[in-house]
Amino acid sequence: MLAGAVFCARSTAVRASGQGRQIDIVAKRFAFEPSEITVKKGESVTLSITSEDVDHGLAIEELGVRAEVKKGESANIPLTAESEGTFSGKCAHFCGRGHGTMTLTVHVVE
Repeated sequence: MLAGAVFCARSTAVRASGQGRQIDIVAKRFAFEPSEITVKKGESVTLSITSEDVDHGLAIEELGVRAEVKKGESANIPLTAESEGTFSGKCAHFCGRGHGTMTLTVHVVE
């Protein structure tokens, strides 16, 4: 089972912090950058998502993640994956004609 919460920041960097790793993700029409991330099972990470152009969202149902990010703002999403696998996320706020192709893949490894 996986547990998640919601928050965010700007860039596509991965950096260590006192409370685990932070993975910066940029949301813009019609993509998350990076579009794939890998975390270790049991590792506490923060997904820091920044919206560059319009309101966006992120939903990864199997991980319990649901977030809204307003244009020009950030949200931080704490995440600790308890199961291995590949999980698909998608934009959870309609952002235009390419909205349906805006996805984020999370790989959870041992």
